[in-house]
Amino acid sequence: MRYEIRVENGLDRYWSAWFDGLHVGSEPGGLTVISGVVADQAALHGLLAKIRDLGLVLISVRCLDRPANHDQPNES
Repeated sequence: MRYEIRVENGLDRYWSAWFDGLHVGSEPGGLTVISGVVADQAALHGLLAKIRDLGLVLISVRCLDRPANHDQPNES
């Protein structure tokens, strides 16, 4: 799944290796966006732990891949 994680503070692109090769970019206002493919939920939790360990303020975590049946009602 592809994720986009926004944090406060301006990390530069050199942090990409520390975040398992994910893209690290800056936005106006001092926000950093970390994005890319995350293997599974365990890997996502590992990334969030790294953000915590750096003392960064987590703004949002967004899954960019929508499941194909997201808008379909469950049939029973």
